[in-house]
Amino acid sequence: MTRTSPAPSRRSRVPRAALLGAGALLLMTALAACSRDGAQGTLNRVVSTAGLNVTSDVRYGPDVRNVMDVYAPQNARSAPVVLFIHGGSWESGDKDGHKFVGESLARAGYVTAVMSYRLAPANRYPSYVQDAAQALKVLREKAGALGGNPQNVFVMGHSAGGFNAVEVVDNARWLAEADVPVSAIRGVIGVAGPYSYDFRQFSSAKAFPVGATPDEVMPDRHVRADAPPHLLLVAENDDTVYPQNALNMEAALKRAGVPVTRTVLSKLNHITIIAAMARPLTFLGGTRQAVIDFIEAHRLP
Repeated sequence: MTRTSPAPSRRSRVPRAALLGAGALLLMTALAACSRDGAQGTLNRVVSTAGLNVTSDVRYGPDVRNVMDVYAPQNARSAPVVLFIHGGSWESGDKDGHKFVGESLARAGYVTAVMSYRLAPANRYPSYVQDAAQALKVLREKAGALGGNPQNVFVMGHSAGGFNAVEVVDNARWLAEADVPVSAIRGVIGVAGPYSYDFRQFSSAKAFPVGATPDEVMPDRHVRADAPPHLLLVAENDDTVYPQNALNMEAALKRAGVPVTRTVLSKLNHITIIAAMARPLTFLGGTRQAVIDFIEAHRLP
C-alpha cells in the first residue's frame, strides 16, 4: 500500500513563508547596515558548495596572498572559465569573502576561480594587476584538469577588482608579460569599477605610485585594439564609484573599436550590485543574469 502524507495545513505553511521572508530580510539588513565583511560573511553562510568540486588555495605566485579557490561543476568538461577579482580599494578583501560568487557561477556551469592579490599600500600599482595576469596564466595551465577550457576564459571583477580585470586585459603589457594570449580571453566583466578617475584626490592614492598620473595608470587610457568584448555593469545608486567611470571606459573602448555593453542596474548600490550575484539575493537586481547572458553570448561553442 502506498502511503501519502497529508497536505500541509495552512498553519504549517505560514511559518515556512515567514521564515523565508525573515531570511531575506536578514540578508538585506546585513547588506544595508553592516560592514562589507559582515555582509559577505552572511552571504557565505547561506550558500552551500555541496555538489560542486572546490579546490582551495591554488597557488599562482610566491606571496602569501597569491592564491585562488576554484569552484567547478561536477563532471565539467571544457567548460568556460571565469577569474573573479574582489574589490576593497586595493587595501582589503580576499577570496574567502567571495565564496558566494564562485558558487553562483559554478552553478551556472562555469569553472570559476576567486583570487586574492597583494594589497596596497605595501604593494602599489601595478603589483595587483600583475597578480591578476599570473593568476590567469596558472588558471589556464590548470584549466583542463579542473574541467575548463583554457581558450574560453572570462575575467570579472568588482570595484577595485573591476579596475584590475579591465586593466589586465586592456593594457597589452600585462598579458604579454605573463605569456597569456589575449585570444584566450573571451570577455571582460567590470562591476562598478573605477576605470577613469583622478586617484590623487582620494584616499585610494596610496594604491598608486607616488607622482603617478591618471594617464599612466587608468584603464581607459590603455585600451588595446584587439581587446575582447566588455560588459560594464553600473549600480544606479552607487555613491562610491561614480557612473562617469563606466561612461569614460565605454567611450575609450568604442574609440578602439572594442565591443562594449554598459548596463545600469536600477535600485542597486556599490555593495548590492555584487551581492546580487549570490543566488539567494538575485531578487535584489539583475547582476547575475546579466553576467550569465554575457558569458553565454561570447563563450566558445
